[in-house]
Amino acid sequence: MSNVQRAKLDEQLRGTGVGPELSVEEAREGFAKMMYTMPVPEGIHTEETTLGGRPALRVNPEAAKAAGTLLYFHGGSHVVGSPRTALGLTAGLVVRTGIPGISLDYRLAPEHPFPADVEDVVAAYRELLDQGHAPESIAFAGDSAGGGLTIAGALAARDAGLPLPAALVAFSPGVDATRAGESMKTKADADPLLDRASIDRMSSLYVVDQDRRDPLLSPAVTADLTGLPPVLIQVGTNEMLLDDARRLALRASDAEVDVILDITANVPHVFQSFTDALDEAGEALDRAALFLRQRVRG
Repeated sequence: MSNVQRAKLDEQLRGTGVGPELSVEEAREGFAKMMYTMPVPEGIHTEETTLGGRPALRVNPEAAKAAGTLLYFHGGSHVVGSPRTALGLTAGLVVRTGIPGISLDYRLAPEHPFPADVEDVVAAYRELLDQGHAPESIAFAGDSAGGGLTIAGALAARDAGLPLPAALVAFSPGVDATRAGESMKTKADADPLLDRASIDRMSSLYVVDQDRRDPLLSPAVTADLTGLPPVLIQVGTNEMLLDDARRLALRASDAEVDVILDITANVPHVFQSFTDALDEAGEALDRAALFLRQRVRG
């Protein structure tokens, strides 16, 4: 355990989150500026592409490719972020697995509120299938809001009658738009990145007038998760969204879904991004890569 690293990172992150007073454009610029400082591993090649009618970023390993496709969804509260802001995480999985990745530039709120991004996920996945990719060769992965989209997208694909991918990986997923988790209160002081006012504002831009108990908005609360593929959920104990992850894992297990809930103590939201400052970040990505390698088949 790197307690010194954890404490130092916590101190560095306080006050750097997206504040509720910022305009959407300012929030997007601030988030991008912060995320562009995150380390990106060497050994990748990127190129712009399209998938499901949306722009996307293809991330290939420079070493020999493994079979399969990793479909990645970036974080950013459904309002900010892009494939470029999540490049460190996408590339971190790609270099560890050898599996080529495609990071989807799904539509963002407030211009395109729920369920636009879920529809984009299904469209992207459908195109991969139409291209001849077998479902067992595809995995979904994402962080924060994108972690939520791994679950919501899989549910929407299931309900559309599509075969499901081989595996789902969710880093610090947002999977409860009702914000009913106890950790929203109990971890408010511990969380160095998120605060309730910012979460509520971003959520209102995304949800608008939709029912927050919709299974695709709050799968940890209302969704029937029956039939989902194996799920890996990673989260830190210093997160306001901790109970989103806990309740999602319990609901998945109740639905007879193979699920791994991987909790790391005293680390922040999407701690896997901080591979230059925290040993546990790289170790968590190693575990996620092993999970993917064991389940994705060419």
